Amino acid sequence: MKKIIWWIVIALVIGGAGYYWYSEGKKKTVAELYITVQHGDFEVLVTTSGELLAKNFENILGPIFLPNTFSWAEYKIQDLVPEGTLVKKGDYIAEIDRSSAKNTITAQEDRIQRHEVTVETSRVDTSISLRGIRDDILNREALLEELRLKLESSSFETPATIRAIEFEIQRSERALEATRRIYDQRVRHCQIWISDLERTLAWYNKQLEMMHEVIAQFTVLAPGDGMVIYRRERNYQKRKAGSSINPSDNIVAQLPDLSVMLSRTHVNEIDISKVKVGQQVRIGVDAFPDKRFTGEITSVANIGEQLSGSDAKVFEVMVEINESDPIMRPSMTTSNQIVISAMTDVTYVSLNAIYSQDSIPFVYNTNQTKQVVLLGEANDTEIIVEQGLSAGDKVYVSVPENSASWKTTGEELIPIIKERALAKKKAEEEARKALEERRARQQPRQRGSGQGTRPDGGQRQGQGGEITR
Repeated sequence: MKKIIWWIVIALVIGGAGYYWYSEGKKKTVAELYITVQHGDFEVLVTTSGELLAKNFENILGPIFLPNTFSWAEYKIQDLVPEGTLVKKGDYIAEIDRSSAKNTITAQEDRIQRHEVTVETSRVDTSISLRGIRDDILNREALLEELRLKLESSSFETPATIRAIEFEIQRSERALEATRRIYDQRVRHCQIWISDLERTLAWYNKQLEMMHEVIAQFTVLAPGDGMVIYRRERNYQKRKAGSSINPSDNIVAQLPDLSVMLSRTHVNEIDISKVKVGQQVRIGVDAFPDKRFTGEITSVANIGEQLSGSDAKVFEVMVEINESDPIMRPSMTTSNQIVISAMTDVTYVSLNAIYSQDSIPFVYNTNQTKQVVLLGEANDTEIIVEQGLSAGDKVYVSVPENSASWKTTGEELIPIIKERALAKKKAEEEARKALEERRARQQPRQRGSGQGTRPDGGQRQGQGGEITR
């Protein structure tokens, strides 16, 4: 009998303890279902990730392709020092593949050899041609002298014979003069011809000299002291060993000035209309979470782009960092909070406490009423309540039991809410048309459909009377 009583006592103790723990746990759960409405400072933020880069830098240039040397082509970077390498002025940076350039030089040397043969052959041909004319002149001068002697010795000849000799002398003089003119013209022509050939040969040799000057630059050296940073291509890929340069873009790498840094970030097309030059930004560096910096937006792109691997349209935003710190290095990832607006003395609550029915927002108040609320601006987690709640009010963050029978209060706010909704819809329609016009004017880098967040700050509006958060 005593054993039975003891077992009953033990069961009661265990049951009582279990009931106590259950009750306390239930109280704790219930306590966690509601939150308190806050009052104070409120910020609207756009949060993005970015990448550090130097505001100022010195380009490390590959060969400077002089005009009339190498043809326009892509030249491969054969070797490049690792990114982050500290170098001094004159240190080795990179080697550009010389194979294509060497082939061009070989072709130029062959061209020079062929032209040298042409020049020499032309000189010989000219000399032979002029020698023939000179011999002809000498022969005509001798014939003319012979006729003159014949005329002197013909004093006893008949007048007709003397007249015939004089006529022959005149004809020979005219022929000699014509031959001399031909010779002078041929000499001038040959001089111009040979001179042109020699000038062309000199130009070919000058080209070869410039080619050797250019190919000497295929070994790229540091123009100054600093840290080597790889250049970003237009697709944001790094230019490294195996990439190519060309005469119009011969930047191999860069030497950044780390005293002034920028954070390059991208904002989606839904939020870009909020972002303006001059807005303040809070910046964190992922590699050093305990470090915090401030900055200011210095530029906002007018044209959107699609980053590799994404269909979303984004706009590039540049943020200049106010502080300087040796921990900051190019290409480090940053977290950026762009302060769109900052307000003081406002009432706000968590977005988790906001529900809507037929597009009318409300909260479940702990006084067992459904309170209609007039909402203002929102950030990622909270939203301003302009009317309907006061600081210190307690509202549920999940749908309470038996809330369907609760009374709705604040219905006088519904006309204001609907009026604002119509104005917002009109503004969104105008913004949508402006965005479509801007899309039509720009040339996207990739084709795809843009994606964005809901413009209602994260709320889902119900249909047909459905209550949604």
